[in-house]
Amino acid sequence: MMRPKQIAILGSTGSIGRQTLDVVRHNPDRFEIYAISANQSVDLLIKQAREFCPEVVCIADESKYEILKETLKDMPCKVWAGPDAIAEMVTLPSIDIVLASMVGYAGLRPTMEAIRAGKTIALANKETLVVAGELICQLAQQYHTPILPVDSEHSAIFQSLVGEGSNEIEKILLTASGGPFRKTTYNKLESVTAADALKHPNWDMGAKITIDSATMMNKGFEVIEAKWLFGVSVDKIQVLVHPQSIVHSAVQFVDGSVKAQLGMPDMRLPIQYALTYPERIVSDFPRIDFFSLTEGLTFEKPDLKKFRNLTLAYYAMDKGGNMPCILNAANEVVVHAFLQGRCGFLQMSDDIEQVMQKVKFIHKPVYEDYVATDNEARRLAAEILTN
Repeated sequence: MMRPKQIAILGSTGSIGRQTLDVVRHNPDRFEIYAISANQSVDLLIKQAREFCPEVVCIADESKYEILKETLKDMPCKVWAGPDAIAEMVTLPSIDIVLASMVGYAGLRPTMEAIRAGKTIALANKETLVVAGELICQLAQQYHTPILPVDSEHSAIFQSLVGEGSNEIEKILLTASGGPFRKTTYNKLESVTAADALKHPNWDMGAKITIDSATMMNKGFEVIEAKWLFGVSVDKIQVLVHPQSIVHSAVQFVDGSVKAQLGMPDMRLPIQYALTYPERIVSDFPRIDFFSLTEGLTFEKPDLKKFRNLTLAYYAMDKGGNMPCILNAANEVVVHAFLQGRCGFLQMSDDIEQVMQKVKFIHKPVYEDYVATDNEARRLAAEILTN
């Protein structure tokens, strides 16, 4: 028998992290949890540590270290804290796969360290490629490190490309649910609240990603991510609003053929595929009942007036350099403000655009430039919010 793959989860208390643990829970002969980390959710992290008995448990918020250490003192696991510890954790020799599901820019550094350590990356943190896609792809090539997409859309594209070799892609068809405001008029968007935006019709996700889905920034990020993952130009990536969330994305080839991956909206499927690739294993995930799809499968063009963030993302990718990093940093700040009631729904796009216009553009950034850009964009976004 093969030994179980040793998994490290960055962001084990988030939505993707919890669903990854569920996949592991149902396949104990195939996977073991070697290390887990969380940002602040210490109580849930403790509960996970007691269930899965990892070698290392790490909390990013160093103020929670003593609570974590004291509560787990009866367990043999190592307890670490802080961003440096997370970056070190992913390099441990026994780890086979790093499931990168930390939210936002914070996932960049540990993902880079995991690539340098030669770990297989199961990538759920799209901001890593949004912020520094060129750098990440260069590192992955240098260290011969595979990056397997976990996002349902990118997993669908990846699955559609398996077996196609060097066959030329004509177009990537990236689907979007349209979020909770697909049919909401532009004027009514002025008054929507965070509570309204958090009611996603199809997917169960964390707060930040759910807001990004409501503004379609999430889809803009996925366009950028698809460019780097699949080596296509942005003009070959078309976004389709598909409210049923059954077709998770598709690839159109130069002969006109289209291959798509379909499934129920359940993130455990792409998570499991990334962990087991190239093998498919039995699961009890929900199956599509095609006879119940009485209204059919529909596709629409995105409304770029209502969802300006998608246009901003296309601009950032076309501009290149550190512009996607600026976009991401500004978005993280305004989404946080929106969740706190300090920023309107439509105002988020206005503020992001201002930041993109004002932060210094760098055509060929190195890692230190990304760090400085992220800091400057956050500072400016916070300043704009207070004016």
